[in-house]
Amino acid sequence: MDNWVGGGFAQAVQTLISIAVVISSLFTLFLLTAPSQYNPYKDRPDPVAGDAKATQDGESEQPKRAWKAGRTVYVVVLGDIGRSPRMQYHAISIAKHGGRVFLIGYTESELHPEIISNSLIHVVSVAPAPSFLRQSSKLLFPIIAPLKALWQAASLYRALCYGAVNPARWILVQNPPSIPTLAVAKLVCLFRNSELVIDWHNFGYSILGLKLGPRHPLVRIATLYEKVFSRFAAHNITVTHAMARVLQDQYGVKALTLYDRPASLFRPLNAQERANFLARLPETAQYAQHLTPSAKEPWKLIVSATSWTPDEDFSILLDALSAYSAQAASKPQLPKILAIITGKGPLKEHYLSRVRALNQENKLASVVIQTAWLTPEDYALLLGAADLGVSLHTSSSGVDLPMKVVDMFGAGLPVVGWNKFEAWPELVQEGVNGKGFTSSDKLWQLLVNLFEDREGLLDQLKEGAVEESKHRWDQEWDRVAGDLFKLV
Repeated sequence: MDNWVGGGFAQAVQTLISIAVVISSLFTLFLLTAPSQYNPYKDRPDPVAGDAKATQDGESEQPKRAWKAGRTVYVVVLGDIGRSPRMQYHAISIAKHGGRVFLIGYTESELHPEIISNSLIHVVSVAPAPSFLRQSSKLLFPIIAPLKALWQAASLYRALCYGAVNPARWILVQNPPSIPTLAVAKLVCLFRNSELVIDWHNFGYSILGLKLGPRHPLVRIATLYEKVFSRFAAHNITVTHAMARVLQDQYGVKALTLYDRPASLFRPLNAQERANFLARLPETAQYAQHLTPSAKEPWKLIVSATSWTPDEDFSILLDALSAYSAQAASKPQLPKILAIITGKGPLKEHYLSRVRALNQENKLASVVIQTAWLTPEDYALLLGAADLGVSLHTSSSGVDLPMKVVDMFGAGLPVVGWNKFEAWPELVQEGVNGKGFTSSDKLWQLLVNLFEDREGLLDQLKEGAVEESKHRWDQEWDRVAGDLFKLV
C-alpha cells in the first residue's frame, strides 16, 4: 500500500513537472515571438524629408510624405475594407496629416484610390473564414458562430501582432462587429502598449437581435460584452449624438460624435458630365436618351445602395415601384423609372427572384430595375447623375445613420428614406433635402408627388441636397478625430 501511495505521489509530481515545463516553454516561446511594444522615444520619423527635391534635369520629384513622430495608428475593421468607407476615410485623413496607418481587414473588393497611392498607408489583410463558417443558417448558428469567432480572433490577432510590423500609439476599431474584435484589439493594446479607440457605427447586439430575437441569451451576452469593452477604451467615437447619449446613459462612458460626411469623390455633376457618364455606364447606356431633360418623354433615374441584409427590407421598394407602375398606367404624365440597385449581400438573389416574378406578372411596366456593383469612382458618378436616392436602412438600434445617404448628399442628390428611427433628423431635414416614409404606401405616394412635380418639390429638395454637399469629411474629421490623434 505504501509503495502504491509513494508511486502515485511520484507520478503526480512528474505530471505536474511536465505541465510546468510545457507552460514554461510556451511562455518562453511567447516572449521570444511577442510583438514589439509602442515606445514614443523610439517611434521616430523617417530620415527622408518631405520636401520636394530637384533632379539633375531641373524637374522636381514627387515629395515623399513626411511622417510625424509618434503618430502610428492601426485602423481595424473585421470586414471588407472596400465596403467600409468610413474606416478608409479615417486612414486617408490620418495619413493626410502625417500619421502612419496600418489599415487592417478583409481585402475582398476594390479600395479607395487614395488608399492605394498613399505611401503612409499600409494595408494588412486578415485571412477570411472558410466558406463553411460563413453560412447564414439560424439553426446552425449556435455551432458555427463560436467556431467562426475563434477563427476570426486568431486571424485578427495574427494581423495585429505580426502583419502590422510597427507598433501603434492607437488602435482605432470599427464596431460592429464587436465579437471578437473588441476583445482581440484590447488584448493587443495590452501587449503593444497602445490605446484603444472604438468607432461606434452601431451596436453589435442590436444586429444580432435581428437574427436571434432581442431576448435570446446570446444577445444579452453580446450587450454585456459591448458595455464592458466600451469602458476599456481610451476614447469612444460615435456617428450620431443619439448614439453618444446611449453610451452615456446606459454604458456610463463619454463619446465624441463624428458625423459621417462625404469624401471629395462625391460631388454634383454638370449636364455634360452627367450625359457622358450615363452613355458610358452599361446599366444606363441603353436608356441614356430617355434620361435627358430634353427627351420627348424623359425618364427618372433613382438609385438605392443596399447590402441586401435583414436590416434593409427591400420588399418596401419593390412594392412601392409596383404600385407606382400601376399609377403610371392611369396617369400618363408620370415618367418611367430606371432604378439602379447597387451592392452585394446574402439576400440579393431572394429579392431578384421577386423582381423576375413581378416582371412576368407585368407589374413593372413603367419601371426598369437594374443591379450593379461599381467601382468607387463610378458609384460616385452614378449618385451625381441620378434624380433621386432611396434609403431602406431601418436601423437595428435606432441611433445609427446610413452612410449611403451621406454619399448621396455629397453628390447633391435628394433622398427619400425610411425615417422611423430616432437619429433620422440628425441627417435629413424634412422637406429641405429629403423626405421620410414609414411604409411602401408612403413611398409610392412620395414618388408620384415628386415626379409629377406640380409644386417644384423635387427641384426644392435638389437645391437643399446641393447645399448639404458643402459639408465635407475633412472639416468634420479635423474637428473631432484630428484633435484626438494630436494631428491638427
